[in-house]
Amino acid sequence: MKKNLKLWSVIGSILLLSSCGENKKTTKMEIEVTYPETKKVEITHKYFGTEVPDPYNWLENDNSEETMEWVKQQNSVTFDYLSKIPFRSQIEKRLLEIWDYPKESAPTKKGNRYFYFKNNGLQNQSVLYCKESLDGEEIELLDPNKLAEDGTIALSTMEISDDGKYLGYSISKAGSDWQEIFVKNIETLEDLPDNLKWVKFSGIAWLNDGFYYCRYPEPKKGSELSGENLNNKVYYHKIGTSQNDDILVYEDPANPEVGYSVEVTESKNYIVLTPSQSTSGNALYIKKISEPNSDFIKIVDNFDKDYSVIDEIGNQLYVYTNYNAPRYSIIKIDLNNPAIKEWKVFIPEEEGVLKGISHVGHRFIANYMKDAHSVIKIFDENGKYIHNLDMDMIGTISGFSGSAEDDKTFYTVTSFTTPATIYEYDIANNKSTLYKSSEIKINPDDYVTEQIFYQSKDGTKVPMFIVHKKGIKMDGNNPTLLYGYGGFNVTYTPSFSVSRMLLLEQGGIYVLANIRGGGEYGEDWHKAGTKLQKQNVFDDFIAAAEYLIKNKYTSPEKLAIQGGSNGGLLVGAVANQRPDLFAVALPAVGVMDMLRYHLFTIGRYWATDYGTSNESEEMFKYLYAYSPIHNIKPNVEYPAILVTTGDHDDRVVPAHSFKYIAELQNTYKGKNPVLIRIETQAGHGAGKPTMKAIEEIADTYAFMFYNMNFTPKY
Repeated sequence: MKKNLKLWSVIGSILLLSSCGENKKTTKMEIEVTYPETKKVEITHKYFGTEVPDPYNWLENDNSEETMEWVKQQNSVTFDYLSKIPFRSQIEKRLLEIWDYPKESAPTKKGNRYFYFKNNGLQNQSVLYCKESLDGEEIELLDPNKLAEDGTIALSTMEISDDGKYLGYSISKAGSDWQEIFVKNIETLEDLPDNLKWVKFSGIAWLNDGFYYCRYPEPKKGSELSGENLNNKVYYHKIGTSQNDDILVYEDPANPEVGYSVEVTESKNYIVLTPSQSTSGNALYIKKISEPNSDFIKIVDNFDKDYSVIDEIGNQLYVYTNYNAPRYSIIKIDLNNPAIKEWKVFIPEEEGVLKGISHVGHRFIANYMKDAHSVIKIFDENGKYIHNLDMDMIGTISGFSGSAEDDKTFYTVTSFTTPATIYEYDIANNKSTLYKSSEIKINPDDYVTEQIFYQSKDGTKVPMFIVHKKGIKMDGNNPTLLYGYGGFNVTYTPSFSVSRMLLLEQGGIYVLANIRGGGEYGEDWHKAGTKLQKQNVFDDFIAAAEYLIKNKYTSPEKLAIQGGSNGGLLVGAVANQRPDLFAVALPAVGVMDMLRYHLFTIGRYWATDYGTSNESEEMFKYLYAYSPIHNIKPNVEYPAILVTTGDHDDRVVPAHSFKYIAELQNTYKGKNPVLIRIETQAGHGAGKPTMKAIEEIADTYAFMFYNMNFTPKY
């Protein structure tokens, strides 16, 4: 069982068409754009008596030759435009320079070995290493770069068997969420013949000489990246056997939309099954491993709240939950009497939001978030508070993996201007010692981070981080990038991005708005940005832009907005609602068709945040009123827009971006470019090769600076 709790968030970082084919526009500095023709079809969908046209519905078929030709034409126009930006190559060169420094993860101990990832700087994928002591010989265990020359095969999941003998790992290809599981003998470095397919969003839960995992039925040919994922099942795989021989552990044919996560407690007494049908809330089932023919005990049989098992000690189950605790707490469940009325609070809810907890070294190490930065508190095994972590800084702290018997663990500290710094932690003595620091040549003292609280439209106070070089003038002329997400209980805290330094070193400003819909203040903050409250998210983001302009950080001519996935929806909706506030909009892999999103892959899981167009007339009208595709208006001056997506994105299918830009290019007749950049052999973002990432970031910054009339100096 993993003791370092990580909140799952499915959603939880980053065109040119007209019907006539003659639409030429001259943009800043005379770069001419001719949008290819995109045909329209006579398709409508009826919602509660309202007919809604869907003229670009054919773009939902991402495998058709017609769509692939459309992609080719769009990329041709976009890359031609980007190639003509005078300083684009200088931006890429600078990115390569600052990106090229060694990176290493905090080590995790399993069995008698330590495991960690390293990247020499510009490797497309990080490499997994192990060693038998912290100062021992380094052994290369798995190098994903050797699996594909272009780096498009990435490691998705890995789990070491409890005895440290086997590595179970999954890979994804071209950015898809589909995974294949493999096994490696760590002692001999031998690749075993095990190969499990059609796995998605699954862990690897070791027990004896095999592991539990979840998989879907093989999809129909041609629908692998867009078809709805149904009938998830839980299996046990024994090492050295065929996937066809795997043992079915659990299925529920009557509820094909439910997905599963499976784990094993460290004591090896119980299998833990957490069914879910959305990104919020899950059931909780357990089963004694010593009774393989018994049924699962359903401790919680609804999806109203979140439950995640931390550990099982003496037949007591320790569970992280927001049940009766919007900011989360730890409860203790007696497995001899697991009725809800018998549950006991072990670590109560506090003012800060409990984001994760580890049981390691006979301590519970609790990671709280207060005003979107980390505070670490240590509790004993009776739930009594002992002390805070000896490290105190404004930033994001993560790590603390290990077992109850370990005497030390490791954690990582990062901030907007400080790369990951790894500390070794003596648990009993509450003493942190520097283990590894970054070699990047950036002086964090040259920059300043401030956290302010601004007022949204309805009077709600919203936190926002503002990062910039010391001494810049607040005269409204600074190129500024405002980033937001606002959904699915996902929290954005201070973290380092080497690409962001390119903006900051040019005197630019980076801004992160912690808007409603996220998890910054617990479940209440999240719910305030969902369903019929979703407009709060857009209002918060608009108010952030207005604050920055009013206080002279920037101006509409120098302000860009950016967000990915649910954040792409945010950017698309806000660009429609207040296009006057922004020079540039950068929606990445966005959810743009709010009436049909639930019909693809695992889109239905998002209904707890969005609602669906078929659940009620009220919900349909609400979604229709802000859906980015359906609210592009003629005779409006939109900002310059660069949409980014990947042709293998099977989480937010690229049809969202395709249809959005098609509608935008057909409707908008203004002077600003509206383009789409479609990365091939790439998905939603995870596992993207370093070189592909650098190229995309260079294009994005070049587009942004160019359309702000800002020329970077090199």
